[in-house]
Amino acid sequence: MHLRYGPVISLRLARTLVFVADRRLAHRALVQGGAAEPNSLFTAGGRDVSSSPYGAYWRLLRRNLAGEALQPARVALFAPARRAGDHNAAVVTLRPLLRRAMFELLVYMCFGARRLGEDAMDEIERLQHKACMSLTSFPIFAFFPAITKRLFRRQWEENVAVRRRQDEVFVPLIHATRNGDEPPCYAESLRALRVPGDDEGGDRPLTDAEMVSLCSEFLNGCTDTTVTLVEWIMAELVNHPDVQAKVHGEVNKKSKPELDDGDIKEMPYLKAVVMEGLRLHPPGHFVLPHGVQSDGAEIGGYAVPKGAEVNFLVAEMGRDETVWTAAREFRPERFVDGGEGCGVDITGSREIKMMPFGAGRRICPGYALGIHHAEYFVARMVRKLEWRPEEDGAAVDMAEALDFTTVMKYPLRARTSSRN
Repeated sequence: MHLRYGPVISLRLARTLVFVADRRLAHRALVQGGAAEPNSLFTAGGRDVSSSPYGAYWRLLRRNLAGEALQPARVALFAPARRAGDHNAAVVTLRPLLRRAMFELLVYMCFGARRLGEDAMDEIERLQHKACMSLTSFPIFAFFPAITKRLFRRQWEENVAVRRRQDEVFVPLIHATRNGDEPPCYAESLRALRVPGDDEGGDRPLTDAEMVSLCSEFLNGCTDTTVTLVEWIMAELVNHPDVQAKVHGEVNKKSKPELDDGDIKEMPYLKAVVMEGLRLHPPGHFVLPHGVQSDGAEIGGYAVPKGAEVNFLVAEMGRDETVWTAAREFRPERFVDGGEGCGVDITGSREIKMMPFGAGRRICPGYALGIHHAEYFVARMVRKLEWRPEEDGAAVDMAEALDFTTVMKYPLRARTSSRN
């Protein structure tokens, strides 16, 4: 679309929507300007990290998430849980297996080491999926909530019921956490957090509703994006057995039975494969919308009115033929020494060549965790199994479909065989 209409596209619906396709304009707006984001209808009044207005409250939530749940030292404590998700079968449909392994790991990181039964885990996963779909299936609620609640009453009531059930399930898990639990979990840090109160100069603990929203955000934000990325990467490895062989050769240099975080850090080609997956198949083709909160804003010489929502064409930037050679092809070598992507700034702080996690102060705080988990799961699966097309001589269909993330339209099914 941007090739026809230019680097900035606007649509006038209930409010002005602006889409930015140019990477330099994105850098100027996100990194140099730092737009704030609007509240989300399906959070506790804009009280989670992704939807809170920029300010002291948001900074505390983000600092707590980054420092208590996502810092490398804390992530390393959950390595035994990551190793629990191995599967070995002749023909596998990867997505549900990977999603369950990833989800159980994140429930462990969120609520602690207490073992939940399969029924409880199933219900939490169902609730989180419904919460995700309420955000993507009915964005119209954000435009005219007073009217659309009446027009789509049944859907609205279903969403309210999901949120009520989240409260019933999550609140006991949150309050069951204890100081000194090992490894420390995210919910424990939320119980200890103090945020600015209504009175000037005072502070208060988080409410149950706020903690439920933050735990839900943690589970969904870290699950679907990583699962989607790993599935795309494994599909590319099935279609490119030469690349898969290189990954296996690098991973297999480690003779010990289990890979650890230190081993992963020493695998440059594996890292290049994950970076190429992020460039070519970013889990989200857009970022969360950014709201313009003052008059006089402009992007690329175009005036943007107060109240407009601005979004950025993430996939278009990563596939820009003026930046990347053969941009539509899967070429991990571009990210190794001497390649055009070597040393690319994934955060976009210096410049934006790709921005799979957004950029600026609203960049996804879990981007390092997502990359780490993708590297780990790809390394483990390729080390133990050879992955081939389900039918000999057939290529994996790489068509896209929009879910909570941009997923494979036809979930990856592959024939696997043990390398031992």
